[in-house]
Amino acid sequence: MTTREDGRRPDELRPLQISVGAQAYAEGSALIELGATRVLCAASVEESVPAWLRGQGRGWVTGEYAMLPRATLSRTRRERNGPGGRTQEIQRLIGRALRAAVDLGALGERTITVDCDVLQADGGTRTASITGGYVALALALRRLRTQGLLADDPLVCAVAAVSVGIVDEQLLLDLAYGEDSRAGFDCNIVATDQGAYVEVQGTAEAGPITRARLDELLKLADLGLARMLAAQQDALRVQP
Repeated sequence: MTTREDGRRPDELRPLQISVGAQAYAEGSALIELGATRVLCAASVEESVPAWLRGQGRGWVTGEYAMLPRATLSRTRRERNGPGGRTQEIQRLIGRALRAAVDLGALGERTITVDCDVLQADGGTRTASITGGYVALALALRRLRTQGLLADDPLVCAVAAVSVGIVDEQLLLDLAYGEDSRAGFDCNIVATDQGAYVEVQGTAEAGPITRARLDELLKLADLGLARMLAAQQDALRVQP
């Protein structure tokens, strides 16, 4: 089995740590560190819903994403005139992923916004945002239950995300930036702890791949997702 530049096996995640209670004032917060990638996730609760949901007895879960100017090797300008196309696409992905974990009817007419701010980027910022964002969301819902504001637990499953790809004809789990930039095929996989897929985002840069190859990548992703989900549960056992 070939060793990667950072010493990992092809089927190995980067060092993963999720710390809860990273922000004192958020209803739920977590700092996720995945190798050199670090994302601060904070869940905020509002006792209202968007206008198009009012009166339906259902809540809403959404995500926002931003990369700090020096999260990368050179400074990135702040998006002062609203999120750009890439940011909007990642925000929508985060929102879809987190809503898959929640019974919006049980949430009631309230909104939970999960802010994911990239402190340092080395590939996998969207997958780290989803994985850490779920922990922040779960903590916020735990607080609502503790306060007696929820009769039932709205969480129906856990959700996590991981990247896989093909680099120099080798299948790799959890691509760092240097690997992602050279990948002939890269894919972000979002799934629940019940084995159901929420999203599969794949792009072939060096030509199409076969169904058999895609199946191999999904199996590799399943290994990483199991480890991500276990890390989430470990983090949630700690009282922030």
